Amino acid sequence: MSEGEETVGKVAIGISFGNSYSSIAYTSPDGKVEVIANELGDRQIPSVLSYVDGEELHGTEAKSQLVRHPKNTVAYFRDFIGKDFKSIDPTPCHASAHAVEQGASVAFQINDTEADQQNTVSVTEITTRHLRRLKSSASDYLGKDVTAAVVTVPTNFSEEQRKVVEEAAKAAKLEILQFIHEPTAALLAYDARHTEEAPKDKIIVLADLGGTRSDVAVVASRGGMYTILATVHDYELGGAALDQVLIDYAAKEFIKKHKTDPRQNDRSLAKLKLEAEAVKKSLSIGASASFSIESLADGVDFSLTINRTRYELLANKTFAAITRLIESAIQKADLDSLDVGEIILSGGTSHTPKIAKNLQSTFSQLTTVLSPSTSPTAINPSELAARGAAIQASLIAEFDKEDIEQSAHPVVTVTPHLTKAIGIATVAESVGEEVFQPLILGDTAVPARRVVEIPAPKDGGDVFIKICEGVSEIKVTKPEPKEKAQKDEDDDDSDFSDDEEEDIREKLWKAGAVLAEAAVKGVKKGGKVEVQLSVGADLGLSIIAREVGAKGGVRGVLNAGPVTENGKA
Repeated sequence: MSEGEETVGKVAIGISFGNSYSSIAYTSPDGKVEVIANELGDRQIPSVLSYVDGEELHGTEAKSQLVRHPKNTVAYFRDFIGKDFKSIDPTPCHASAHAVEQGASVAFQINDTEADQQNTVSVTEITTRHLRRLKSSASDYLGKDVTAAVVTVPTNFSEEQRKVVEEAAKAAKLEILQFIHEPTAALLAYDARHTEEAPKDKIIVLADLGGTRSDVAVVASRGGMYTILATVHDYELGGAALDQVLIDYAAKEFIKKHKTDPRQNDRSLAKLKLEAEAVKKSLSIGASASFSIESLADGVDFSLTINRTRYELLANKTFAAITRLIESAIQKADLDSLDVGEIILSGGTSHTPKIAKNLQSTFSQLTTVLSPSTSPTAINPSELAARGAAIQASLIAEFDKEDIEQSAHPVVTVTPHLTKAIGIATVAESVGEEVFQPLILGDTAVPARRVVEIPAPKDGGDVFIKICEGVSEIKVTKPEPKEKAQKDEDDDDSDFSDDEEEDIREKLWKAGAVLAEAAVKGVKKGGKVEVQLSVGADLGLSIIAREVGAKGGVRGVLNAGPVTENGKA
């Protein structure tokens, strides 16, 4: 290597490959993550390709062709990758190029050359072309050739689908370093901001609300390790369902004035769909928005203003369905809503304020809902997955492919987990009652270690400790009815309000089965006892209890208890 010549390694980006939109991001050498805009300035790039006179259009330009050249525009193809044609639901692409059978897989018949003929293009080839355009946009922005990427996929993306995407990327001269689940990417984007301290142990619900589908994952974050406890998916619940509410509302208003249903004409419907999505986005940031469509049907221009309140009433069933989907994921994980510490909303549909507000009213005040409308520190939901993928790409870009595969092998990632919490029970001097404190929560991957300090009695003395399994329960308290204010003499209504307040629900811990007992004797006045619990890779429990600052102490080892492996939820 000549003097002054710089060694150039892999240039790796993060790609969020969505069914409706894709995003690309890059982590700079100083650790700053930036979501990259394409040539049109779009950071949320429609996963759409269109062909006009042999010219390939991509992203927003391609999406606009759904009005003029729908049969030559390929959209909503991500979920068809690696699937048998007979197993797919082609409904989302009815307004674009239709999916056709090619062998057992999926393809599209489009005129993608200057010649006036239809070509059958496989979904794998469409994916290659899409990834090639994303790679090109990133390379142009960074000023250097992008060669590798970490790509996000849904939690139910099969190995066959991953393999097909990898083949498509290889054809685009893009090495896929790793696939990571969309919930994991979203968590990485948030946890990467808290570098000053380790992430706290908590249960997190990640709701990825996309354009055509919604995916919810319940994740246990334990010492910075993530375990997916349960996932649910709804392929008909997403932004398109909200768009449809606005489409139907606008169509009915048009029918009232002009006696024609614009939904009966493909071109008119395509115009309505594009405008409804724009109106929905405007209503996420403003109190009202307007439809304005030139020549919607029969040459008639259309304009209509709708406010956010009307929109939320019209879409109430869809919003309620999103809340129910999230609740069903928590139930599938065998958890209570009070177990949830955070709800992270990701995906473009998460910008809708009503979704987050419904969750705030449904869940405890102790549950943080991270979305733009409920938290000033929330990250843009549309960028979460790409940011997380870019962070992961920066961490593993210099590793060999074989090393990355070995680190992601089930032997490494599928580890034993505790089924029950383990903690300590001590007698609180202030109340004279036994108090249980969980130290290692259930669903924690092993090995794990936790340390806690317990104050000695006021005047010093012996400290007795029980190491127990933890049992949580929900305490429900009915609020006392409130009396109404004094009424007029001739008002003989009931003395109590008809408005019933909701029950107060609290999560309480108590000691379960006793695993071991220990005593540290003669602790000095004002002293503390340090208790260390360690669960090893062999699932044995090691206990150390000693006075802070002292040597020796009490030590003990217990055989392994019941465990469960992650990935079983």
